[in-house]
Amino acid sequence: MKRAIQQQIENPLAQQILSGELVPGKVIRLEVNEDRIVAVQ
Repeated sequence: MKRAIQQQIENPLAQQILSGELVPGKVIRLEVNEDRIVAVQ
């Protein structure tokens, strides 16, 4: 379970924060979009 959370949520979130798509410290909402977990700020 821990590995699935890392692969599906934590790693993509980290990539989006590093690329500037998401801002650290802001609220992030997770949505499921066509079998993908999407982070929305």
